[in-house]
Amino acid sequence: MTLAPINLLRQVWRDPTAIAAMSLTDWDLLIRQGRAADLLGQIAQACDAGCGFMNIPSQPRQHLQSAALLAQRQRRELVWEVEKIREALGAKGLPLVLLKGAAYAMSNSAAACGRLVSDVDILVRRDDLAAAESALLQRGWVSAAQNEYEQRYYRRWMHEIPPMKHFQRGTVIDVHHAILPLSGRLHPSTDRLLVAARPLADDPTVKVLSPLDLVLHSAAHLFHEGELGKGLRGLLDIDRLLMELGGPAQGWADLVARAHELELQRPLFYALRYAAILLGTPVPTAASEAMAAVPGARPSGVLLSLMDQLFLRALRPPHASTSDEFTPIARFLLYVRGHWLRMPPWLLTQHLTRKLLTPTKPPKPAQTPTATGAA
Repeated sequence: MTLAPINLLRQVWRDPTAIAAMSLTDWDLLIRQGRAADLLGQIAQACDAGCGFMNIPSQPRQHLQSAALLAQRQRRELVWEVEKIREALGAKGLPLVLLKGAAYAMSNSAAACGRLVSDVDILVRRDDLAAAESALLQRGWVSAAQNEYEQRYYRRWMHEIPPMKHFQRGTVIDVHHAILPLSGRLHPSTDRLLVAARPLADDPTVKVLSPLDLVLHSAAHLFHEGELGKGLRGLLDIDRLLMELGGPAQGWADLVARAHELELQRPLFYALRYAAILLGTPVPTAASEAMAAVPGARPSGVLLSLMDQLFLRALRPPHASTSDEFTPIARFLLYVRGHWLRMPPWLLTQHLTRKLLTPTKPPKPAQTPTATGAA
């Protein structure tokens, strides 16, 4: 493999105090790579913690401070938005369980430091989906689906209903009833995730997944997605969540066992492997060996070699300095793989054909669905 290592980004995560000795050329490259990977806010937070903004040259400091301010503003807006969602669901007697970026932020996880959040992801039982959607509709969120086929596709095959956008604030909610598509090959139990969910320390009416499940959901999301433009951000989420696990031995053992229980052993195997290779995540040897011993976790030698060639390219920032001539091919093949994992061949063929033939137009207000299973 001819790719240059992502040493600057790796250094920020593992030893941020060393950035004080960086040259302006290094700073320029770091800022460009960080912006391409949507990691500028995390870089800003790490740099400030490592050596302080005032010890950074003025040119890169302006970019980092701007990113830090944006992340702080988004954090305040997120707290407001979560409260509005909690009120909406609470009026129907439904709990609020946050996923991904919103969960990291509201639980004060290290994964939230400097991280931007584009929407709010929540998890409800499938039996509660109609009530949750109705509650959000009454508070101003409407379906963002472009046509009737998209509505049917989401509701019949996917792990979420179409995104809902607030008609005034423009904020977006993704309402999940599972963490992977119904038409996919893996089916982690939503009930098991919800039973293990934990209330926030300062607000017991809002919950997040357990620490183990946060790692596993992040791994499942990253290694079943076909679009990896922000893949390094997802890998950094995993790195930071792993560092927050319990005792050095028991926490890792519990994670491996939980992955097997939820059918997520393969995504976790990839997560541990590529976090260690690309970010230097200190994964214990015993944990890697235990993970590889779980049935179905480690791919065959030929397949693993191929996955290394693909993921070790696609999980880098989408920037010329971290790419080679094979990077576009790797990203395309993983895009195809993501669709292959999401649905069986017959459904994939039908879906792509319908997407090509179905005109895109806004749904009529009177046709906004209020119940699940419309298709």
